[in-house]
Amino acid sequence: MATWNTRGLRGSTLEELVNRTNEIYLEKGLALIQKVPTPITPIKIDKESRHITLAYFEQKSTVDYIGVVQGIPVCFDAKECTVDTFALQNIHPHQVEFMTQFERQGGVSFLLLFFAVRNELFYLPYRDMMKFWNRAKNGGRKSFRYEELDQNYYIQPHGGLLAPYLDALQTDLNARD
Repeated sequence: MATWNTRGLRGSTLEELVNRTNEIYLEKGLALIQKVPTPITPIKIDKESRHITLAYFEQKSTVDYIGVVQGIPVCFDAKECTVDTFALQNIHPHQVEFMTQFERQGGVSFLLLFFAVRNELFYLPYRDMMKFWNRAKNGGRKSFRYEELDQNYYIQPHGGLLAPYLDALQTDLNARD
């Protein structure tokens, strides 16, 4: 059973950056992106503060974010790693299946990857994620290295946005044409 208090603050910095970016995108009328809540069942509640101190996940979540950008449906997951190698075990089969189905319905799926050791954020297009996923499934590396990422998808903070992924999304859309 996966418990809520064992996961610590992993990914919380990236989540804050993405959430703030999404708020700005909404304010500017560029996108409507919602954080997908993960359903939990509380086990322990601190009676004084009325905060949940222990819980378990009710079901597997799909992706972290879903929404629409200028009429284009998008879904993505935000992942953080502390080294230059990203282990594919951090992407779950049910997430890959959801993203595959989303793509089949005409949506755009991707990952946002934050390499904490470098303080760098990348957009990983669905097709590249699947290249790494299928390589592992066929007996290859169970991870991919920073060097394998397409540098065209590096996300440079600008204009007050710390995770401005719409430029990378446009690059992805252009590559699909």
